[in-house]
Amino acid sequence: MWSVGLLIGLIGGAGATIVAQRFFIKSKSQEIIKNAEIEAENIRKERALQSKEKFLKQKEEHEESIREREKRMQSNEDRYRAKEKTLNQKLEELNRKEKETEKSKSDYDVKASALELRQQELDKIQQKQVAELSKISNLSPEDAKKDLMTALTDEARTAAMSTIKEITEEAKLKANKEARKIVIQSIQRVATEQAIENAVSVFNIESDEVKGRIIGREGRNIRALEAATGVEIIVDDTPEAIILSCFDPIRREIARLSLHQLVSDGRIHPARIEEVVAKTRKQLDEEIAETGRRTCIDLGIHGLHPELMRMVGRMKYRSSYGQNLLQHSREVANLCAIMAAELGLNVKLAKRAGLLHDIGKVPDEEPELPHAILGMKIAEKFGEKGDVLNAIGAHHDEIEMTTLISPIVQVCDAISGARPGARREIVEAYIKRIKELENLALSYEGVSSAYAIQAGRELRVLVEAEKVSDQRSEELSFNISQRIQTEMTYPGQVKVTVIREKRSVNYAK
Repeated sequence: MWSVGLLIGLIGGAGATIVAQRFFIKSKSQEIIKNAEIEAENIRKERALQSKEKFLKQKEEHEESIREREKRMQSNEDRYRAKEKTLNQKLEELNRKEKETEKSKSDYDVKASALELRQQELDKIQQKQVAELSKISNLSPEDAKKDLMTALTDEARTAAMSTIKEITEEAKLKANKEARKIVIQSIQRVATEQAIENAVSVFNIESDEVKGRIIGREGRNIRALEAATGVEIIVDDTPEAIILSCFDPIRREIARLSLHQLVSDGRIHPARIEEVVAKTRKQLDEEIAETGRRTCIDLGIHGLHPELMRMVGRMKYRSSYGQNLLQHSREVANLCAIMAAELGLNVKLAKRAGLLHDIGKVPDEEPELPHAILGMKIAEKFGEKGDVLNAIGAHHDEIEMTTLISPIVQVCDAISGARPGARREIVEAYIKRIKELENLALSYEGVSSAYAIQAGRELRVLVEAEKVSDQRSEELSFNISQRIQTEMTYPGQVKVTVIREKRSVNYAK
């Protein structure tokens, strides 16, 4: 029984506990729901407040954009009104000018009509006068006009030739004196020896026995020497002499010096020949470099590239028209310095350009370029200045002259080449130039004969007196000189003399 009671008590306690827990859970859930409702209400109110604020903000922004748009519209409207006002003013101005133009046009039409009537009256009067003059002079208007035009043309041509002659003579009086003074002073102050180089050098020997040793067994020595030097060695019946033939003077000099050393040493065989030629070539290269350096020092030219200096030294073994190139370049450099000093220009720059003006003749290779352009490119490669480059390239009119030094170099080059005895011309070229001079003069109408005299420096032109008048002879002389100047190449200057002679011959029988 006790156990049953205890069990019942336990079951009752458990039930009470469960009832209490249910009551607690129910009250707790009601409290959570109530809090959730309160929180939801707060969130709703907050969201409503935020929505209201956002609406107010958007409303304010919208109103602001509307105000800005209205402001812009007002500004555009003001601007359009101003433009409209300006256009109205311009339109009024145009209308006013149009009225003035119409008025001027009407006035012009009236004046033009009056002028036309007056012109008609003048034409009638002129026709009447022309008819009366034609009747008096027995000449038609066309014939009279033709005679007048001929007379006026002849008068104008005579006056023009007279004016040209006066201007030319005046220019000669003013310019020739000073120019001649500068040129003569330059020539007098430069006096250098002139070396004439040939394509042949003669090597003298003591006896003809040496010839056999130079030739060698079966010609081995002479073949080895020719192969090493590139020079043709001629051993003939000429007593005590061996001829070295080559267009390159440097090769001839190497061959000559090598022969001299071989003959002095006495040991002549192919191996020894190659050794001596190589040693001589090295010594000559050093001598060329020293010659270039010494030349620059003598002329007072500084800062020249070593390769250009070497090319200057090679000029010693180059010739142009029979004139030694180094002597010619030194001569031109000194002449340029003197002329530049007389004219107040840069003396050092002129001397530098004068020394380097023919540098394009030095390279062994022969490109398809004029030596002036080649020399300009070489000087540009080694850092020469623009004035020097233009003087080198323009001294034969290959390019346009852009500096004052360029014509000085051209003139000094011509002076050095035109000096008597400076150059040797090929006979064929000389004869061709003489014939071209004479043929040029014979191409003009009325020329009976032409003779080039004074080695092509003067042209005597004989004209027929019946076909060429005195005025025409002056014009003919001027035209021939201009054609020679523009179409031909010649040293110095060419004097053109036109001779007109009228002979009256009768026979007494």
